Amino acid sequence: MNHGRAIARMIPEGWTFSGWTAPDGWVMRRYDWPQPAGAPVRGSLLFQTGRGDMPEKYLEALAHWHAQGWAISGFDWRGQGGSGRLLADPKIGHIDQFSHWTDDLAEFVRGWQPAAPGPVVMMGHSMGGHLLLRALLEGQVKPDAVVLSAPMLGFDVPLPIGWVAAVVRWAARRWPTAKAWSGNEKPGTLASRQSLLTHDAERYADEQWWREQNPALVLGPPSLNWLSQAYDSCLAIEALAGQVKDMTPLLILATQGDGLVSPSAIARVAGLLPQAQLHLYDKDVAHELLREVDAVQADALARVDAFLDEVAPVR
Repeated sequence: MNHGRAIARMIPEGWTFSGWTAPDGWVMRRYDWPQPAGAPVRGSLLFQTGRGDMPEKYLEALAHWHAQGWAISGFDWRGQGGSGRLLADPKIGHIDQFSHWTDDLAEFVRGWQPAAPGPVVMMGHSMGGHLLLRALLEGQVKPDAVVLSAPMLGFDVPLPIGWVAAVVRWAARRWPTAKAWSGNEKPGTLASRQSLLTHDAERYADEQWWREQNPALVLGPPSLNWLSQAYDSCLAIEALAGQVKDMTPLLILATQGDGLVSPSAIARVAGLLPQAQLHLYDKDVAHELLREVDAVQADALARVDAFLDEVAPVR
């Protein structure tokens, strides 16, 4: 990628933030990075981030696709980033039901896609990948192609997921807005936050820089209700995946070194989806594939490009 590191800490020319209002009146932070007037357009790319994320973290990858002619859009999920908060404590990531998020996605797409130059591609990282896949399987979105980066399709726990989900559900009924854990990105780990996300210290520092520029974007641990909803939604996705007969072209990039979401769950769900392409990196690669060390990031971008050239060619 030939944009230099400077792009990681600057909003590029032509990028705009605006407010998108959901039908219930909730205002979310939307972003758009269209192609310059008169420039050829490769297609339209919707990019949705993970839990507690912000699109500013992904400027390098987004600049790569923008340089290829993609018009880029997306929004911060309600309750995080620049889309407000759902609890009095602004550091707790909460949601009543994951379906609120998939409904938001479907409503946003309903207004965005008809005017978006095709082909239309949707990408999601981690929780964003989870929500995009669920919306796709439920028929709420209909893109030409989908790319998922380390999608949150399960968690590696020492007990059967159904048992863990039942325990978390019980706790969430009693203390729905309590923190699921106290800090870091996951409970019970001595691993640093950086080692869970990326081995590239500079790219990790980019995120910290953006957090310092706008502390209102910072989110801490999820609520117990978020965790309960996450388990239930993972089980729902796996059930839906086992029923699907026809599938939008889908590429999943994941890593065996993921300490946040379950590589085995990703592989299991991918195996249920007709013609889904899966690439699993080895244990030396962390969760944020698009923000990993140069060699991994370049390989991930190249795999996405090759996939899109195959399944979503220029019209």
